[in-house]
Amino acid sequence: NQGAETELPVVLLHGAGGMHLSWPSEIRRLPGYRVYALDLPGHGKSDQVGGLQSITAYAQHIEAWLEAVDLSGAIFVGHSMGGAIALEMALQFPDQVLGLGLISTGARMRVHPDLLAAAGSPTTFYQAIETIVSWSFSPQAPSRVTELVKQRLGEVRPSVLHGDLSACDRFDASEALEKVACPVLVVCGTEDRMTPLRSSQFLAGQIPQTQLVTIQDAGHMVMLEQPQATAAALAAFLQTIPHQGGL
Repeated sequence: NQGAETELPVVLLHGAGGMHLSWPSEIRRLPGYRVYALDLPGHGKSDQVGGLQSITAYAQHIEAWLEAVDLSGAIFVGHSMGGAIALEMALQFPDQVLGLGLISTGARMRVHPDLLAAAGSPTTFYQAIETIVSWSFSPQAPSRVTELVKQRLGEVRPSVLHGDLSACDRFDASEALEKVACPVLVVCGTEDRMTPLRSSQFLAGQIPQTQLVTIQDAGHMVMLEQPQATAAALAAFLQTIPHQGGL
């Protein structure tokens, strides 16, 4: 689009087993910004077969991607595991992070042992997907949305999903949050069962420049259940980020 080079870059990082279409069009096409909805290695249309095995490795991959596309900095908006990656970016590569949007994320991302075990076995993989979907939406979620997420998770290599969940389970940034130096938006659905509201409240209480937005009638997949509300919160936050253009 015209003037895109002067628009603030926003990089969307999906969650475990996700892809670029895990973000609704309201966020992927946010007007006034250069939005990059990435497929992490091993996900979506990525040409890499396997996923990475740690949040740090994913963050290093994103840093290399920034260099490859000649971006000196961006806003990073992550959902769940993607939020952990965004947080890691802010801690490891602070000069390239202009701001963070942490959606359905926690400083720790512990995964229920039964879910981790189920995702790691071919015989129980689809049972793991059923569990993830049942824990990821509020009762009000449209069935077409939950079925689509279930279908997409079923297309992920089992080793990739298990690797993502294992990476989340090992992640712990709780002792480093006060070092996050950029503005941060934290968004959580009030009915999130995967990373409950207290996880978002902890982030907001520990990171210096944070605003917390809670969205009613939404679970872990808040951006798919309440796309307009999530996009509006993100747009309002982005307007507060100073930007000189030319990144």
